[in-house]
Amino acid sequence: MRVAAIYDIHGNLPALEAVLQEIYQERVDQIIVGGDVLPGPMPRESLDRFRNLDAPTHFIYGNGEVAVLQHLAGKQPAVPQPYRPAISWTAQQLHPEHQQWLSTWPKTVALEIGGLGSVLFCHATPQNENEVFTRLTPADRLVPLFEKLNTTIVVCGHTHMQFDRKIGQTRVVNAGSVGMPFGEPGADWLLLGPDVQFRHTRYDLANAADRVRSTVYPQAQDFAERNILNPPTEREMLEIFSRVAFSTNAK
Repeated sequence: MRVAAIYDIHGNLPALEAVLQEIYQERVDQIIVGGDVLPGPMPRESLDRFRNLDAPTHFIYGNGEVAVLQHLAGKQPAVPQPYRPAISWTAQQLHPEHQQWLSTWPKTVALEIGGLGSVLFCHATPQNENEVFTRLTPADRLVPLFEKLNTTIVVCGHTHMQFDRKIGQTRVVNAGSVGMPFGEPGADWLLLGPDVQFRHTRYDLANAADRVRSTVYPQAQDFAERNILNPPTEREMLEIFSRVAFSTNAK
């Protein structure tokens, strides 16, 4: 079985469309959507695109979905103040059926994949969708989170940077981000089975930036410039994350 794992789309529909086109060419058997489809500039359109997929697809929630659902429930989202306008705007774009669907997404999904064994998919860690760690976080701080999972591989996202590392006896792989990669512009994802392949999809960045700017997303210009055309480097983000990892700060 071959599985595509796509994480952290953040409403970047042009990036999602490009990745899905490659996924269909690969003739995968299943797709895992690993959370943080939201928030972002084209949230409703991204969710609707997922609802029309041909391949069997599993969804898990990320901290983005949690924050949007909290807002829809009339609660204050547990995110820093600068992120709240995007959460509020995203929530306003959704229909009741989107809210109902999001509320059914689980925290984790487990699959048996030939050549890899048991693979557990989560957003940040299996216990918490907000926890921050990178390829540089000391393993001894992370072992308690992964040592009793009874799985061969854990696939995560959340920090928008791909990596492949061992934490105790568990192989932990970060799928990177489709819509907001930290590093080379484009879209990052994973192809699993019978091995682990890091994939990077190039797409028309200028056109994507124009499409984002044409929305009324409150951070449209910044998203187009900083998340599509000129994303921060991995080095920059590793330095930033080193100040909070290991923590439960959302990002």
